Amino acid sequence: MSMRKITVLGSTGSIGTNTLDVLRRHPQQWSVFALCAGNQVEKLAQQCLEFCPEHAVMASYEGANQLTALLKQAGHAGTQVHHGPAALNQMASDPQVEVVMAAMVGAAGLAPCMAAAQTGKRLLLANKEAIVLGGSVFMQAVRNGGAVLLPIDSEHSAIFQCMPESAQERARRVSKIILTASGGPFRDRDPATLSSVTPEEAVAHPNWSMGQKISVDSATMMNKALEIIEAKWLFDLRPDQIEVVIHPQSVIHSFVEFHDTSVLAQLGTPDMRVPIAYGLSWPERIESGAQPLNMSQLKDLTFREPCTKRYPCLPLAWQTLRAQEGATAILNAANEVAVHAFLTRRIRFDQIYSLIHSVLELQAPACPSDLESLLALDEWARKQAQFVLAQIQR
Repeated sequence: MSMRKITVLGSTGSIGTNTLDVLRRHPQQWSVFALCAGNQVEKLAQQCLEFCPEHAVMASYEGANQLTALLKQAGHAGTQVHHGPAALNQMASDPQVEVVMAAMVGAAGLAPCMAAAQTGKRLLLANKEAIVLGGSVFMQAVRNGGAVLLPIDSEHSAIFQCMPESAQERARRVSKIILTASGGPFRDRDPATLSSVTPEEAVAHPNWSMGQKISVDSATMMNKALEIIEAKWLFDLRPDQIEVVIHPQSVIHSFVEFHDTSVLAQLGTPDMRVPIAYGLSWPERIESGAQPLNMSQLKDLTFREPCTKRYPCLPLAWQTLRAQEGATAILNAANEVAVHAFLTRRIRFDQIYSLIHSVLELQAPACPSDLESLLALDEWARKQAQFVLAQIQR
């Protein structure tokens, strides 16, 4: 495999650091073109010193200045420092870049993902919000740009690995997919007690090490709702072809059921380096750094249906997929506002669903048709969510 240049969007987060760990194991195969982060200046500085990217991007001007000073202090002059959304788009679409790891959290990742798609990159999609917000507009950009879209979520990577490669064969052979979910930290908790959940409890995921926002999404199972929407677009499925099952051990990462009732599953340790390594090397496979499964030592593998009283956010996926296009973008925006409000202790855990549901009940603008209208819809939904938040806090 020849040396490929890669841009990592969100390099200081969980997916980003795991990506760099895989790259660290294969220095002859990838060259880091750009590392992009939000506000973790010191962590990005350390990454720049190790991986010597040609470019680094911080979210703010102040952050870029701090990064520049840290790199200068360390005697590192080989990395150009930038800031802001336009720089993210440039790093994702630069002609020298072949691979883009989209590991940013939230709707902010949509524009650089679109830029990568439109310029035909191999786009490793860990930012599920981009496809949830972007929908058909995003997928059309992938097709028009000739991009290769590879899923990095462990569940979607599992589905991708079990699916027939061609869309025609998928349509002919596949009956449905079943996404597995850990159930988060409250999978055995009495739903009547969820109103007293604290942010500290919500971010303590039993199986995975993740950021605060995605950990809360796992606790509400909004993360799985977003994955349902993502799976619809990635694999061109109907909403009724997607199911979810609670699998606390997180060993089986998802299933594909075929028309003859055969079921294929992908198994592995709960380590994000496995789907990251597969996305980087596809259609080949490379060493990821994860521990292999010891089948003789596996405990019982259990499965159960999700309880909608415990996870009222989950059915919103199918509801919004059956509504007019743009509903999933509203769902995503309202959820981001609600989760932030919970983490900052302005609403209770059970009010996350109440806020989202109230926003979805409002009359939405027309269906989005391009990036600008998608971002306008996202902004509208956030404003409505803030209005509902103010009503809840009274």
